[in-house]
Order: sequence, then C-alpha cells, then structure tokens
Amino acid sequence: MTQTKPQVPLGRLFLVPAPLDFGCHQQAPVTDVIPLQTLQIASGLSHWICENAKSARAYLKRIAEHCPLATTLQEQSLQELPRQVHKKGDHTAGQFDARPLLAPALAGQDIGLLSEAGMPAIADPGSSVVRAAHELGIAVHPLTGPVSLLLALAASGLNGQNFAFAGYLPQDAAARKQRIHELESLALKTGQTQLFIETPYRNQALWQALVQTLQANTRLAISHGLTLSAGRNHSRLVKEWRQPSAQRMATDGSKDGFPPNDTPAVFAIGR
Repeated sequence: MTQTKPQVPLGRLFLVPAPLDFGCHQQAPVTDVIPLQTLQIASGLSHWICENAKSARAYLKRIAEHCPLATTLQEQSLQELPRQVHKKGDHTAGQFDARPLLAPALAGQDIGLLSEAGMPAIADPGSSVVRAAHELGIAVHPLTGPVSLLLALAASGLNGQNFAFAGYLPQDAAARKQRIHELESLALKTGQTQLFIETPYRNQALWQALVQTLQANTRLAISHGLTLSAGRNHSRLVKEWRQPSAQRMATDGSKDGFPPNDTPAVFAIGR
C-alpha cells in the first residue's frame, strides 16, 4: 500500500508594524511605540517580505535589543518588493503577482511583512502580498502598532466616521491645485474627511498650496513627528491659518519652518 506523505501545514503571514520615526533625526525607544507581544512575534520570524532590506535590518536590530532573534541578522531571509510596486503602488503596477514571495509559507515557514514605517499595506506597499496570501489560503495576522493615518485623524477634530485616504497629491502646481479643489469639494459636500501625505522635503510646498487654495472656512489639519516627543498636531480653519500669528504658534520655536521639511506629515481637510 502506498503511504500518503503528510501535508506540511502552511505558514502564516504576519503584518508587522514599524515605528513612525524612519528617516527622522530623533527616534523613540521601540518599546514606547510597539507592544511587547508584537516585538516577541517579530523576533521569532526569520523570513521577511519588506519595502527596503536595509531599513528592515535596522528595525530587527532594534527588536533584538529587547527580544532575542530566532536567527542572526545575517541569517534572516529578506525579500524586497520590486521598485515598481514602491513607485506605482500594488494596485497600479500591473497587478503585481506576489505569490512567488510567499513560497516559504507554502513550505510551512511563517513570514513577516514589513514597511519602512507604520503598518504595511496602509499608505505603504504590501497589499499585493496580503492579497496573494488570501489566494493561497495562507492565514493573515495583523499585529498591533502605530498607524499614522488613524493617529492624525483622531487628533484632527475632523469626521472620524467617514473618511478617505487620497495618497499623494500631484507634484505639478496646476494639477495639485485642481486635485485640492476636487478633494475639498468632496469633503464639504459629503462631510468625508480627506487625508493625504507628502514626501517630507515637499511638506512646506504642499502646505502653502493648501493654505492658498482652500476656502476660508475649510478646516485644515496637519500632524507631524507622530509618536515623537517633538511631534505636533494642529487643526484650524484656513482663514485662521492665513494669519501669521497662527503659523508662528505652530512652529513652536523651531528654526526649520512650518511644517518641518524633514519629518513625515499627514494632512487632512474637512468641515
């Protein structure tokens, strides 16, 4: 009689949040922003799908200071998502097929999905991996940690029961202005808060465009440096932001201008 070979149980996909201080001069203690259980689960993984291998190793090194890693940093298996997924997004990069990246899970190994900051697949690459895991029958487990969009929304005073994330606004000034008008019209008509982000070194340019373009009674909020001691949350009507005193107050004595061009920020508009 031919014996049937036992089937290897599938591994699991863990969505591992990272601190929000990537690229910042200041870093918060990792245990201040990531729960111990998340760190413990992450430390037990040795297979990763990540946005950037260098930043993933740096995060694993921070984890190792509190929870011993299952293998050495050199032995960790790190697979990077392709550049086109970073630039164009998981859902516009030709519907990227992430199934080959999940081969270790099909062989019974747990895998961690990691972005450079915050929760993977939220305002960062990774949704293609999650989608592929569901298609392959691999269990998906999101772990607890910071999500910048929700922290900013909660601190904005804007509608937290109806909101949308619009990603990045166009860099071209004319196209950006048109997009701002579109998002503002939607926000004022429906009450739906509109959230968006920008590359840090373009924060001030986007901020000035918002202050100049939005209607006077639209509420405009910004959160920057979230989870850091120097982080700030500000929310005012646009007509108030146009007063020089408001921007001076928001700067809080910083010499770097407002908003800072070296710190990730989340912008929100609504009524």
